[in-house]
Amino acid sequence: MGFARACSVALVGVDGVVVEVQADLEPGVAAFALVGLPDKTLVESRDRVRAAVVNSGAAWPQKKLTVGLSPASVPKSGAGFDLAVAAAVLGAAEVIDPKVIADLVLIGELGLDGRVRPVRGILPAVLAAAEAGYRQVVVPQQCAAEAMLVPDVSVLGVRSLRQLIAVLTDGVVPEEDPPDPPGRPDPMLAGLVVPGAGLGTGVTRAGDGRDFPDLADVSGQYAARRALEVAAAGGHHLFLSGPPGAGKTMLAERIPWILPPLTRQDSLEVTAVHSVAGILPPGEPLVTRPPYCAPHHSATMQSLVGGGAGVARPGAVSLAHRGVLFLDEAAEFSTKALDALRQPLEAGRVVIARAAGVVSLPARFLLVLAANPCPCGRHTLHGAGCDCPASVIRRYQARLSGPLLDRVDLRVVVEPVTRSDLLGRGGRGEATAVVAGRVREARDRAAARLDGTPWRLNAEVPGHELRTRWPAAPGALAQAELDLERGLLTARGLDRVLRVAWTVADLRSRDRPDALDVAVALELRTGIARGATAHLDAAS
Repeated sequence: MGFARACSVALVGVDGVVVEVQADLEPGVAAFALVGLPDKTLVESRDRVRAAVVNSGAAWPQKKLTVGLSPASVPKSGAGFDLAVAAAVLGAAEVIDPKVIADLVLIGELGLDGRVRPVRGILPAVLAAAEAGYRQVVVPQQCAAEAMLVPDVSVLGVRSLRQLIAVLTDGVVPEEDPPDPPGRPDPMLAGLVVPGAGLGTGVTRAGDGRDFPDLADVSGQYAARRALEVAAAGGHHLFLSGPPGAGKTMLAERIPWILPPLTRQDSLEVTAVHSVAGILPPGEPLVTRPPYCAPHHSATMQSLVGGGAGVARPGAVSLAHRGVLFLDEAAEFSTKALDALRQPLEAGRVVIARAAGVVSLPARFLLVLAANPCPCGRHTLHGAGCDCPASVIRRYQARLSGPLLDRVDLRVVVEPVTRSDLLGRGGRGEATAVVAGRVREARDRAAARLDGTPWRLNAEVPGHELRTRWPAAPGALAQAELDLERGLLTARGLDRVLRVAWTVADLRSRDRPDALDVAVALELRTGIARGATAHLDAAS
């Protein structure tokens, strides 16, 4: 009889659970049983592992073989357990010293020829192993750079099972052909998510050397540009409404570039989500720029919030974590899909319950909605040229429900671009770098104020904390309180006005919001012109 154990990691969402892979050999009819709540892909590993072992030059034990995955209560899926199963079997057969692999974490898929193939979720898996106290991991060579992002962990990247056997037995490590180039992300997902640095790829303009969309390219739209700056500085959700061709999409595509780069912790969080989704760009194991996710309006509720058969996979709200989720033609999305965003917008996480278990995924994103005012898009042009019946307009606008819009801090009407602005007679607007500098300074002021608290952005601070711990200037909220009594604001809306007012104050380098900051926040929230923005421009 022989017994050996190795370790691997099961992923539940983006959280990893270390799994002990135990192999037991007993006399009897040759058979291979795999137990411990495996899914169909994992059950098929019996054939992959047997062929990989034989084609790697090792003898397959002709005994009764049982492989157990513990804890048995944790759902296990995918081919990432192949390498650990093969090591445990070889340890039980005494091809490998069982003591060598007892505390070794192995993650990787095996081909029938013994080659080790990359799998999704290497970063969160290695993070889970490190948190559990393991310090040595074996991964496919293509994934070694991703695994090395985790500190204090020794990473061995292998190309084949033959190489792993040679390393563990102190033999001569055979040369192997270089692995196939890492495949591009799934085309459907690659179109869905553009992680930061990849957003500008292919849009370099001749003569200026830029490789990202610049705000200076947007003609006019000064009110919308101000709203973009406030949204980026405080993490506030934004709704852009206006006719086709006014520049709503151009504005939204430029938001990621006025956001500061991700911190180290945020980079690891975002990279972990993208690793599980299998969309990390080749050669870029760490995502350093805020992601930008723009799903098509035909996206289902599951593709937005996550889901799928078996263990739930990240959806658009998680793929946009610490970045921007842009829903263009928002009124064309299904009402069910849009209303599913309400809980993630409040909690910063999405909890998905399935028969296989409950998965919690991070979803702290900046939501940008863009929509036409009516099906033809010309309703705001003083009614000129709009043939949509009033009932059709009401139904179209009602697709964005009141509870959803109540969670959106900034609502801006994007008017058609004037001929003067389009021809550049009013001068070019500020460049992305200039606006990004002000956003960074405003965020630094907020970070210093919120230091030692669980919040990092003004949009995350609860309203009662802003009213008690960081109150506005005396009398600053008088107009907002009056709007609350008139029914123009809900209680949630009042809190969000106060959050936006703090962001405006941070952009003005003020210690706390005054009446002007609150008035600007009210204009951005309700769309009712009160002259505050013009007064702010004059004051600055």
